[in-house]
Amino acid sequence: MGDRSVYEILADLLDGHRGAAIGVLLGLLVALLLIIFGFWKTIFIGICILIGYVIGRCYDGEDGPGALWKRLFGR
Repeated sequence: MGDRSVYEILADLLDGHRGAAIGVLLGLLVALLLIIFGFWKTIFIGICILIGYVIGRCYDGEDGPGALWKRLFGR
C-alpha cells in the first residue's frame, strides 16, 4: 500500500464499497450540520434540499411531486 496515492485508494474504496462510503460521508455531513446549526435548522436545510430536488426534477421533465409521493407512500 506504500506506493498507492490517496486518489487510488479512494477510487478503490468507491468501486468496492460505494454505499458504505456514501453513507459515511452523509453521516459526517449531518453530524457537522447538527453541531454547527442545531437540530431544527438542520431539519429545515434538509426540507429545503428536498424541495429543490423536486423542483429540479420537474424542471428536467422527469417525475414530479406526485410521482415522488406515490413512490414514497404507495398508492
